[in-house]
Amino acid sequence: MSSSSADDPTQTSPATSEWSGRHSAKDALRSRIWTDLKAQKAVRRDPFGHIPDFLGADLAAQELADLPVWQQAQVIKCNPDSPQKPVRLRALQDGKTLYMAVPRLTRQQCFVELKAKALAAQGIPLETAATLRDALIHGRPVSFDQMEPVDLVVVGCVAVSPDGGRTGKGAGFADLELGMMAQFGLVQPQTPIVTTVHALQVVNPGQLPMQPHDWPLDWFVTPDAAMATQTRYERPLGLDWQAIQPEQYQKIPVLRSLRPTPDPAEP
Repeated sequence: MSSSSADDPTQTSPATSEWSGRHSAKDALRSRIWTDLKAQKAVRRDPFGHIPDFLGADLAAQELADLPVWQQAQVIKCNPDSPQKPVRLRALQDGKTLYMAVPRLTRQQCFVELKAKALAAQGIPLETAATLRDALIHGRPVSFDQMEPVDLVVVGCVAVSPDGGRTGKGAGFADLELGMMAQFGLVQPQTPIVTTVHALQVVNPGQLPMQPHDWPLDWFVTPDAAMATQTRYERPLGLDWQAIQPEQYQKIPVLRSLRPTPDPAEP
């Protein structure tokens, strides 16, 4: 567990990102994590505003692949960020069905489906298909009613805690994806949720605020170890319509199609 300045997100004013301003404590924590990762040269590129592309991501993917929750899963949903590229590659190498979210959910069909056999038939190397760009080119666009139930969810995180707390870069895409998948029955209350992170991204319990729409972790995996969180945070039952931002309705087509129609009889 990190004992860095990330454990005290109040020391200085946080750097701002595209999604800053929704939760000041989370903003401060993310800023500290990004600062520590950059200062300690634990990332491949500037982490600010992103899911950190941490050194050792390939080792963390191997640690994840050694877990029974991975080995038992046949269908995996994974985020599109760079540090989880080794996870996507391992899923394809292991013959699993892989669903990857379209960045920022900008399409009505906001996931692509990747299968090793289909990629082989196209002559696409798995290492190529695991990249964001080529996954979008060679994956099959799918809507929720075309997807299989998911056995394991992999999310991208900026910070995690041993009690299952997690936060991404502040955009809320992971929570939206999981909320929509839950509404379609693709993610169940018992479906494991995991991430891969650098040890510097792990903070003490209580340092990471969780909100009702946040989906907690069951596992987090570093290049050196895997930890089951035994989280007591409750999962959302679906989309939290009260928490969705106006710009999310404008920019995410599938949200507009799922939004409940107001009852004309209501005032």
